[in-house]
Amino acid sequence: MNFKNWNFKRWNSADPDAACHGSERRDGAAAQRAGAGQASALALHAGSPAHARGREILATKQGYAASRGPVQWAIGPGLRVAMLASALLLSAWAPLQAQPAAASKAVAQPAAAPATKAARTVLFMGDSLSAGYGLAASEGWVSLTAQRIAKTKPGWRVVNASISGETTAGGATRIAGELQRNRPAVVVIELGANDGLRGLQLAQSRANLERMIQAAQAAKAQVLLVGMRMPPNLGKEYTQGFERNYRELSQKYATELLPFLLEPVAMDRAAFQADNLHPIASAQPKLRDHVWTKLGPMLK
Repeated sequence: MNFKNWNFKRWNSADPDAACHGSERRDGAAAQRAGAGQASALALHAGSPAHARGREILATKQGYAASRGPVQWAIGPGLRVAMLASALLLSAWAPLQAQPAAASKAVAQPAAAPATKAARTVLFMGDSLSAGYGLAASEGWVSLTAQRIAKTKPGWRVVNASISGETTAGGATRIAGELQRNRPAVVVIELGANDGLRGLQLAQSRANLERMIQAAQAAKAQVLLVGMRMPPNLGKEYTQGFERNYRELSQKYATELLPFLLEPVAMDRAAFQADNLHPIASAQPKLRDHVWTKLGPMLK
């Protein structure tokens, strides 16, 4: 979205809705669903030394039994009594001999190897700006963020559930399923631009964002709310109220806030595709770095 034409002069399309997402109509977007990330599980090592150690313990028991010889009693007429006493003594002695083997088994039993901690998830819920509209799959700022996380934040992964043409209403409808599938530790919400360009009532947009924040926090996830701004031709009251929604919701729910996603490139017409709405590939690293100022510290 080129804010050089927004802030500054006029919105350069007679149909803002069509201009914003002509090729990403909501009807088509509703059919899309983000793929659920699949958490990997580390299989524990089979065939531990316990089996071999069990054989050693058996051999030890046999050794105790083999070393036990008959006790000779030769004290005249009491021989039978003595033999009976010997048998009783041996039967009492046998469990005592077995105790070292049992103790060895308890000591030798290896502790179970600790399971590797599953990767924690950053879930992105956004529109075409986060879905990488008009770009190769690896070029969008979310993909670039995923690459950075893979290199610098071991134990974290990224699920991008953004859909071109998405609105806050669509996000509010989808988030429960995404939370259940991905169980994220962090949720990044980048929605609202399409609401504004359609002139959706601010109260409705705010309510949808609020539902998403509440759902994410109820799932024990941290929230990063990424804001947008609207062109001035929508009127001062609307544009200021639109921006205020993000700020007030962030304050109310104690979320992290990035007030304006496109701030690093908004004044540069050359940073946008021909539609004058979506940043080009070379502008995506700037968006990644801009978001990282808030997201990076959350990944502890």
